[in-house]
Amino acid sequence: MVSLLWTVTAAVALQNVLDLVQVSATKPDPCAVVGGQKWVAPADLRACFKSFPVNQTVKDNILNVVNLTFNFQTSINYQIQAPPPFANDVHVDIAAELERIRAQSYKSDFDFHVDLSDTIKRLQDGHTVYMNLCYDSLFLTFLPFPVVLLDDAQGNQQLHIAPEAFTVASAEFADEISFWESATHLNLSRFSGATVLEINDQDPFVAIDANAAVTGSFQAHTTRQNKQYVRFFSSYLLANTGWAYRMGDFAQQSLPLIDSVALTVQVVGSDRPERITVPYRSRFGTASVPFTDGPSLQAGNCVAQPGTNGVDANAPTAQLLPPAGSSKGASGPFRIQPVPSVADLKQPRNQILDEAPLADIALPPGLTPTGNVSGTGAIQFFELQDGKTGVLALGSFQTDTFDNMEQELLAGLQTLKSNGKTRLLVDLNNNGGGFICVAHWLHRIIVGPNPDSVPQAGLDTKARDQPIAQFIVSAIDKGADPNDLLMYNPLNWRDANGTGFPAESDWLVPSVNLTINGRKDMFSQRLGEECQPFDMTPPTEPLFATENIVIVNNGLCASSCALFTIALSKHYNVTTVVVGGKKGTTQQYTGTVGGQSSDFSTMDTEVKTTHLKNNSLAPPDFLTNSIQGITWRLGFGIFDPTQPEEWQDHSSTLNFAVTSSTVNNPTAIWNAVVARVFP
Repeated sequence: MVSLLWTVTAAVALQNVLDLVQVSATKPDPCAVVGGQKWVAPADLRACFKSFPVNQTVKDNILNVVNLTFNFQTSINYQIQAPPPFANDVHVDIAAELERIRAQSYKSDFDFHVDLSDTIKRLQDGHTVYMNLCYDSLFLTFLPFPVVLLDDAQGNQQLHIAPEAFTVASAEFADEISFWESATHLNLSRFSGATVLEINDQDPFVAIDANAAVTGSFQAHTTRQNKQYVRFFSSYLLANTGWAYRMGDFAQQSLPLIDSVALTVQVVGSDRPERITVPYRSRFGTASVPFTDGPSLQAGNCVAQPGTNGVDANAPTAQLLPPAGSSKGASGPFRIQPVPSVADLKQPRNQILDEAPLADIALPPGLTPTGNVSGTGAIQFFELQDGKTGVLALGSFQTDTFDNMEQELLAGLQTLKSNGKTRLLVDLNNNGGGFICVAHWLHRIIVGPNPDSVPQAGLDTKARDQPIAQFIVSAIDKGADPNDLLMYNPLNWRDANGTGFPAESDWLVPSVNLTINGRKDMFSQRLGEECQPFDMTPPTEPLFATENIVIVNNGLCASSCALFTIALSKHYNVTTVVVGGKKGTTQQYTGTVGGQSSDFSTMDTEVKTTHLKNNSLAPPDFLTNSIQGITWRLGFGIFDPTQPEEWQDHSSTLNFAVTSSTVNNPTAIWNAVVARVFP
């Protein structure tokens, strides 16, 4: 049963939406043009979105929720001006920006949303995202030409339409290919593999750099620019449904902001450039609620849903729900697969939010690895033909229940070892994180017991210690959380020496007072190991020697993936290889680190369960179908343990340039990397 509080909140939100729509009720409804359609022109969809005027009540509600939720964000003052090597990449005073947005007038609610969303993206923190599912990915906007960066035989690097572009597009967009070909009078198959000389009459890297400036998620510009595998460029990844293909920001967008693109290309086998103009097309989202006009779009997709806001966990009818959007599984912004149980919801997680979700596009058969020797879904194990190397392909640190992941990872690695494999390649391409303790577990079972894996296989952390957090802990100490369901419960945490806090202890006292970028801030004491002892017994010996391990990704390994990779790289000098990226730049093998991510709805559950909702520091409920993510804890560094790991250097050991024979081909990449790392 859904709580009565959510029902009341939804009714209030719906009335505000109906009031908003009523303003335009006498005018032609542009949403009727796109309602009920699978494919539409971005311009028509944009006209629909822009037909919703700003409702001051809704605008104020969103900004109040976002602003007050940032009190739980541990990294907010660091992001005013990040230290080197990220000083030029992260420099946003979000409090000042929110005040600017509050004072600014907008022509439409959609314009307000785009400004707010883009502003928060500039924090370059994949945990810290604002989404409104009324707009974000209601439709996904596509181009049939995913692009990649390729080296030729002489080592020259150029942008290309992906060699597999038509294979992917004709399978995924079979019902729309004829429209594209009719509208452009082109045979799209001709352009697979074509060199892209210009985008909109400019050098292609002008468009790539512009995309990197607003993409968000990863601090280093080179990492954001390296969209070969997630953002601007197309990529492969391992999802729970199997090997998948990601179109990239150029060919897949969450909002209908672009109508067409002009490309100057040179097709394979030709020495003559051609200039073509190709339209984008917007496809209705698989998780969106069908509508026929503006009011039905708003009523079905724009008001708060179960999971948008938190609940009083002690209420008889309360359901502890994952955040709204999680039910979309691998395609949802949280990439939670499957929707977790209450027990797994209590496991600390560190994962990015994705406003441009997967479209469940399958990796073409000719590129898909075969012959896995163990594992299923997003955990698969392979053996290379050299007879020495085993491969762990891990698409997420939350692919299954926590216990099942522990068992499957251990069993798969033991299978590789029992089959005589002495080398291990770990493919973490596009891994956005998940269970923190799975990252610790994987570290521990691979390298065995040693001072850097026992008793702590991760990073010490800290949380922000603002007054609202102090009030929550104080209420818990007085008995507000008898079933230990809340994150702030002291029973969940240990001090820097690994000693657990007793019940009814205030782990936020005394505060650690710091001045960061000229702002006074308060943090918790240093928090130590939270995962060990594990609930399974790990091996007593290493499964693989650290000198025989190589970690491969596209630099877009975040959150728990980052925690795992950083530990192996910095403690044991394990080789890290970043695939793709612009030549002449140093690639970072990981992006967003954090320490533990969370979101508004989880913080709202903390507030409601401790009966603090009426406190002036508590965020109100969202009226809209919105999601706000935050970095709740920051991990301390390994080389510099006095500062967060987030803004320390993570340069890869090796940058691996892809060619037409290796691009988006995991097996080919694995073999080529092993040949280079272990000659």
